[in-house]
Amino acid sequence: MTDAVRVGLVGLGTIAGTHLDVLAERAEVSLEFTVDPGPAERPVFKGGRPPHYAGLAEALEAHQPDLVVLATPTETHAELARQALVRSTARVLVEKPLVHDLASLARLRTLEESVDLRSRLFTAHHFAFSPEVDWAAELVHGRPDWGPVTEITSAFYDPYVLKGAEAFASYTSSWTDSGVNQLSMLTRFVDLVALSSGQQTDDGASAWCTAEYRSRDVPGTARLRSSWLTGSSSKESSLTFGRSGVEIWIDHTAMTGFAARGGELIATHGHDGRTPRKVAHYRPLYESLLSGRPDPVLGFDAAVTITGIHQAVPGVG
Repeated sequence: MTDAVRVGLVGLGTIAGTHLDVLAERAEVSLEFTVDPGPAERPVFKGGRPPHYAGLAEALEAHQPDLVVLATPTETHAELARQALVRSTARVLVEKPLVHDLASLARLRTLEESVDLRSRLFTAHHFAFSPEVDWAAELVHGRPDWGPVTEITSAFYDPYVLKGAEAFASYTSSWTDSGVNQLSMLTRFVDLVALSSGQQTDDGASAWCTAEYRSRDVPGTARLRSSWLTGSSSKESSLTFGRSGVEIWIDHTAMTGFAARGGELIATHGHDGRTPRKVAHYRPLYESLLSGRPDPVLGFDAAVTITGIHQAVPGVG
């Protein structure tokens, strides 16, 4: 990336607001243009309103951005990413998940002969950058004496049942929305291998899946629950180190955590609540992306692995 970063933002829905808030904090970033086919209000960015377009192709004819951010519905990602990669030299950051089905991933991969996907195409796996995840990952990697992670349990609950049909229109299913967050978060701790079981229930509002992984060359199983059948958000994960008796508990909602062995408290992580959760995710994500050496969890290879496991669950897409 150059010292000055010209950004084009595609999609002006809810998550676009978080992107704009975090990008506005960065002195090197300017908002070159926005794109949205609907009647969305043009945002103010650093005191001005950038040019707005109904389509990405039209915007790329008039501008040469350094970064294109795709904050649009999942089913549009593959085609918009293709346009941005072919019609510009910009890096492309796609909201998670990268694509909505394996056929779309295959179509993107046909660009590999003409486009360096590994240096230009990135996915906003923002949960991997959450403060409590970063704390736990640093703790785990600094304590090889604990041995491998032998078991993982993760449960992500969202109150989308209150939204009814609107939730399915926006997020498709609990697994489509939360499963990719759980899988990308796990890449900070283990090497994902494959889905071992997966089922969606409650017409897609809930899911129960297990995924195989390797930790320090030892196989393990992650149990993953996602559901919209709750009145409030609740997201927690636990990692068990069977050989040493250590457990790490992570509260993703409060962005807190602790590590313990039996009755011994080993380490803790707190959060003062002053930073909104999504902002706390996207600040380090953009710091990594714009550093010139993006974290591998943002990269194309990670997206391929996560997509393969994510899309293996019946009914997704």
